[in-house]
Amino acid sequence: MKILMVCLGNICRSPLAHGIMQALIDKEGLDWQVDSAGTGDWHVGQAPDRRSIATAKSYGLDISTQQAQWFQPNMFDRFDKILMMDRQNYRDVIKQAKTDEQREKVTLFLPEGEVPDPYFDDTMFEPVYDMIAAQARVLLKTWQSEKQEDKA
Repeated sequence: MKILMVCLGNICRSPLAHGIMQALIDKEGLDWQVDSAGTGDWHVGQAPDRRSIATAKSYGLDISTQQAQWFQPNMFDRFDKILMMDRQNYRDVIKQAKTDEQREKVTLFLPEGEVPDPYFDDTMFEPVYDMIAAQARVLLKTWQSEKQEDKA
């Protein structure tokens, strides 16, 4: 399975989600891949925000080698699941989908809400990490169950 995490600039939320989910996948020994992107192109090629790097590091994760990339329509074909951190980014990506199959790949990371953007509030990085980590565990279990059902 190939999973894409998407936020606005690909420097705060989606790199954290990328790192957290990849660590969970690796721990389970799954041959799945995770990447991240942003709907805006301002930070393309840059490392994640220093506060995201520091927060991840405090939990034993190194996301410092990630590089921001801009969401491109060809990503619909490269990924099985495209998870959006908020509704505006969801709308921006859905507008680029050309088929129902592409639209079906796109969902909100949090089914009942949004992951708040911590960019303008240093105190939000820790709560955002916790929120993402909790949901990543739920998603991983759900996807593993789906894969088991597919095999049956």
